[in-house]
Amino acid sequence: MTKILLRPVVESDLPVLFEQQLEPEAVAMSAYPSKDRGDFMRHWEGIMKDPNITARAIIYKGKLAGHILCWKEKYEQRIGYWVGKEFWRRGIASAAVAELMSQVKIRPLYAHVANHNAASQRVLGKNGFSLLDEGAKISVWRLA
Repeated sequence: MTKILLRPVVESDLPVLFEQQLEPEAVAMSAYPSKDRGDFMRHWEGIMKDPNITARAIIYKGKLAGHILCWKEKYEQRIGYWVGKEFWRRGIASAAVAELMSQVKIRPLYAHVANHNAASQRVLGKNGFSLLDEGAKISVWRLA
């Protein structure tokens, strides 16, 4: 498995994470719109202050490759991740999900994924998630 390190997200990570979420191909894959700098920084300020959100930076070969989160939304405990395009196709997301699952013991966990994002669906499948509901644009995956 790909060697990664998860550590808490720190303020100095935010400029890199901001640039990663602007990448057009990544935005298209995620079906999640990018934010302008002000909205992005406010969003992350809230994430970093919330003790109920697990926010981890994904470190690969000493570089910030992306982030992974676990949070509660309505009645679901969810995970989400974002890997910078320059780090795609290296097993980083799969390794990050596996590592987070070893740290976060809450089950069930849910992930909402764009139907056209086959790579993210493979990441979830490799980590024991199964397709729960296939919507018109977004599918819900569950780890029991």
